[in-house]
Amino acid sequence: MTAPTDHGPAVLVIFILTYVGLAVGRIPGLKLNRTGFAVLGAIAMMIFSGNTPEQISAMVNWPTMLLLFGFFVLSAQLRLSGFYDWVAKPISDRLGAPTHFLAFLILVTAGLSAFLNHDVVCLVLTPVVASALIKRDIDPVPFLVALAAASNIGAAATLVGNAQDMLIGTVAGLGFARYTLWSIVPVLGGLVATYALTRLLRRPGPPLISKDDIESDGPEYPLDRYHMVKGLVVLAIAFGLFFTPLPREIVVLVAAGIHLLSSKFKTEQLLGLVDWQVLVLFGALFVVGGSFQATGYGNLLVERMAGLGFDPSKPFNETALTTVLSVLINNAPAVVLLVKILPVSQSAVAYVLANANSFAGNVIMTASVANLIVVQQAKRQGIIISFGAFARLGLPIAAASLGLLVAWAWAMGG
Repeated sequence: MTAPTDHGPAVLVIFILTYVGLAVGRIPGLKLNRTGFAVLGAIAMMIFSGNTPEQISAMVNWPTMLLLFGFFVLSAQLRLSGFYDWVAKPISDRLGAPTHFLAFLILVTAGLSAFLNHDVVCLVLTPVVASALIKRDIDPVPFLVALAAASNIGAAATLVGNAQDMLIGTVAGLGFARYTLWSIVPVLGGLVATYALTRLLRRPGPPLISKDDIESDGPEYPLDRYHMVKGLVVLAIAFGLFFTPLPREIVVLVAAGIHLLSSKFKTEQLLGLVDWQVLVLFGALFVVGGSFQATGYGNLLVERMAGLGFDPSKPFNETALTTVLSVLINNAPAVVLLVKILPVSQSAVAYVLANANSFAGNVIMTASVANLIVVQQAKRQGIIISFGAFARLGLPIAAASLGLLVAWAWAMGG
């Protein structure tokens, strides 16, 4: 599919403006956010790209969208059953020894993020961890940054930890088990770096907020053991089926359908916890990126980079490119763009991209949605995590984990 050449310049302008909007994140005087910029870009592409509605629809990667939706429903069922609050309690119980608490926090956060939506993990754990730390007169900021970092890194352990890796796995046709075996080494290395650097760079001291100012950290949803076990069993079966030839999106949709047939949770409760903004963001970016790619500008860009001696498929170059774009425009839009211009049909390239975008999400506060969720949830508790405070710990964690990733990719013959 190739758009008429006379539409090329218009498509290029819309593409650039959309991604500039994603990088800036706002327009003074308007309440527009990054999802809004993506939607406006998609609308403009529908009008000016010269593509038919059928061509526009074909640009959307529907298996990824369906996989995302299904996992949002699975995560919503576990949240409504009280699972997340049940997991959060033993974390706060380990505050007697902050270093042990930190290790447990990192492991639990990373483990949950590998198998469930890592944004939801951050949403639920942040207020519990923050209030528990303040009550013990411990500065929560470094622990919360470590929570965000562990979530980003842990999500890279599987192809369903975050939306970006779902997309990469679908487009590249990656095997679930083989990807996890490849990724486990850099992920574990990144988690060790998170623990070591947080311990090294943390400045012991009391929080800058009074215990009386924090909100209650009581569970948002009461524990329902039957439905929690049901949710975990359905999730385990779904993961088991990922190792079969069955399409992952069909497996997850069937699992989501089982939960929608619930005798306890209403459909509006389950669908009310679906992150529709993420689904809309990805759908819009598929249209923007697909329209751009149809003009041939993406291939031209790759050729120009090759002419300058920059091969984006080399591990170091790919990691650097992914990191820069993640910092500029957030790692989710970065991946939607990069799968259009990188040879992700090569498994080694896809593996590096899936890990690099997750690790690069730790560089600065705005590089990952998970970071923003942690910051926003902390703010509701009266805790301010500044841009500089986040980068002070997030940047060295990202540098260490990305360095380990490049070394591992080279060792594996990348």
